[in-house]
Amino acid sequence: MDSIRINTAQNIDIEYEIAGLGERIAARCIDLAGFAILFIVAWILFIIGSISVSGTLGVVILIIYLIIFAFYDLVCELTMNGQSFGKRVMKIKVINLDGTQPTFGQYLIRWLFRMIDFGFPLGWGVIALVSVAITQNHQRLGDLLAKTTLIKTTPRTQLNHVAFNFSLADEYQPLFKEVLHLNDRDVELIHEVLTGYYQTGNASLIYAMAAKTKEHIFVTIPAGMNELQFLETVLKDYNYITSGLST
Repeated sequence: MDSIRINTAQNIDIEYEIAGLGERIAARCIDLAGFAILFIVAWILFIIGSISVSGTLGVVILIIYLIIFAFYDLVCELTMNGQSFGKRVMKIKVINLDGTQPTFGQYLIRWLFRMIDFGFPLGWGVIALVSVAITQNHQRLGDLLAKTTLIKTTPRTQLNHVAFNFSLADEYQPLFKEVLHLNDRDVELIHEVLTGYYQTGNASLIYAMAAKTKEHIFVTIPAGMNELQFLETVLKDYNYITSGLST
């Protein structure tokens, strides 16, 4: 499965799955379905306004609809962290190729090239289909120029999967209560690194993750404990403390 390697704030490289053609199409269809409903409502209001009030009101309603249709994607991506309502349903989002959130300029480029990518009034164009299908990071023309792509927002490793890796007794005593400084995504990231180490044996990721984790929660590794054991203990402690077993 195609993926993109992103350097996190902790300077750890994590791979995210790139949204495929099917997910992009599904997200677009959801957005278009919403516009279809909105169009029907706008058309009814247009007719009512033209008959019962004046033709001017009907024209205003139509213009408002066209403005919403034209600026929908740009406004949504700017205000919804790179997502439209369709993208949110499909759990995909726009992201910069370097892993950061796109800038206004990048969102603007994507929006400006929608006309070429998708065509008007069609919801999906041949250029976008071909571009997404053949490019390495599944990018349409607007993405290529903006240096963005779409990734799946659902982490490959869910937090509830972390708990299954460790069987903790009720009398377990956490060593690092400072793990409360971590959030769910920090723990998922540690788990990703450990999983990668178990699969590849790449110890450099363990050393880097352990160093960043020590700095983040303000602890030192006790004598006799190596970096791998430290990270495993951090996961156990976090799982124990946040599960309520310690109360």
